[in-house]
Amino acid sequence: MEYFDNFWAAAVDIAWGLPLVILLVGAGIYFTLAGRFIPFTGLRHAINILRGKFDDPDDPGEISHFQALSSALSATIGMGNISGVAIAVTVGGPGAIFWMWVAGMVGMSTKFFTCTLACMYRKKDERGIEQGGPMYFIEVGLGKYAKPLAIMFAVFGMIGCLAMFQVNQLSGLLEADWSIPSWLTGVVCALAVGVVILGGIVRVGQVASKVVPAMFILYLISALYIVIANAAVVPDLIKSIFSSAFGGQALIGGGTAVVFKQVLITGIRRAAFSNEAGIGTAPMAHGAAKTKEPVREGLIAMIGPFLDTNIVCTLTALVILSTGVAPAEDGVVMTVNAFSSAMPNMGRYIMLLVITLFSLSTMMSYSYYSLKCSRYLFGYKFGSYYVYVYILSLFFAAIWTQDTVINLLDTSFAAMAVPTLIGTLLLSPKVVRATKDYFKRMEL
Repeated sequence: MEYFDNFWAAAVDIAWGLPLVILLVGAGIYFTLAGRFIPFTGLRHAINILRGKFDDPDDPGEISHFQALSSALSATIGMGNISGVAIAVTVGGPGAIFWMWVAGMVGMSTKFFTCTLACMYRKKDERGIEQGGPMYFIEVGLGKYAKPLAIMFAVFGMIGCLAMFQVNQLSGLLEADWSIPSWLTGVVCALAVGVVILGGIVRVGQVASKVVPAMFILYLISALYIVIANAAVVPDLIKSIFSSAFGGQALIGGGTAVVFKQVLITGIRRAAFSNEAGIGTAPMAHGAAKTKEPVREGLIAMIGPFLDTNIVCTLTALVILSTGVAPAEDGVVMTVNAFSSAMPNMGRYIMLLVITLFSLSTMMSYSYYSLKCSRYLFGYKFGSYYVYVYILSLFFAAIWTQDTVINLLDTSFAAMAVPTLIGTLLLSPKVVRATKDYFKRMEL
């Protein structure tokens, strides 16, 4: 097990070097400019689409715009927002939050481009149902010579889209607070998630569309209450986030100064793990949306990173920093302690409910992503058996250490981002043309 831990620790250091960070941020900036600042100019129209104003039940696809966004958000708004932010602040200091903001803003454009492509280049599976995602838009959009990139994405997607971090953090919290054995949490999660995910994306979308808004609002209200209660220190916290963005202080290691590179990489890595812009997971959910207008789905998708990173992650960071809670071995425990100290009678129980819902909803949505990658590689029939590997992984992740799980998934995410961003950059001119045509036809 020690060799296993050391291997992934070394792998993640190689995968998450400056080249990948530059690729993620650089691509996001390019997409923002090429799309003529679409996150700002197209936001109002995106909200109208989300309200169902343009829904057509006869459009191709499996789920509605709202269910597609809910499925994607149920995967992104989760433990990355709760424990991931705590890890970012602990390792990279307050300055890591600044780089999470940057990644969130440019990530909106990245999501727009990748999810538009997911609907532009769909491919029918053996059942005649159109499927979308990076592996499909790379293969269909770029041709057979680019298929190795599509295969690379799918292989690492099978690993990266295992919901190991969610069950690992949930089991750590339940063991620390309630003395529930980690293995028992793994078994219960495997059974509960298995019941839902065996029903496919339609059932996942139905469940997510009900659970995600409720848990989002509950968490938002609780975090806002704490931030408002500590409003006097918030301006100084904001200043510390900006002042330490280029080499601030980490909470871990006795307040040792962190070099700029570490702060930058920590912020971008945790933002990518949280909102997944550029990684390629969300296009697999949005690629299943019922629509004949790919640009329309891209507009819906771009809302995700803003809600995830610039709102939810920011609130979590302000809660942690304003309460002055001490670092903990597990990021989730640190965040729960912050809520508990600010809301002594209710905080811990509210967080238990929120974390349970966050974790379970993410486990459900990630199953769809893993299976989609597996079915792409091995066909629908044989690829579907991967669901049992997915369910079994929940048990093992519950008993592994936090560092091992994070390193394994971060490495896989890095390997998924490379083909996703290369494919999107090469196909970006087609998204630009489609966007101009769409807004012209809609007279917007």
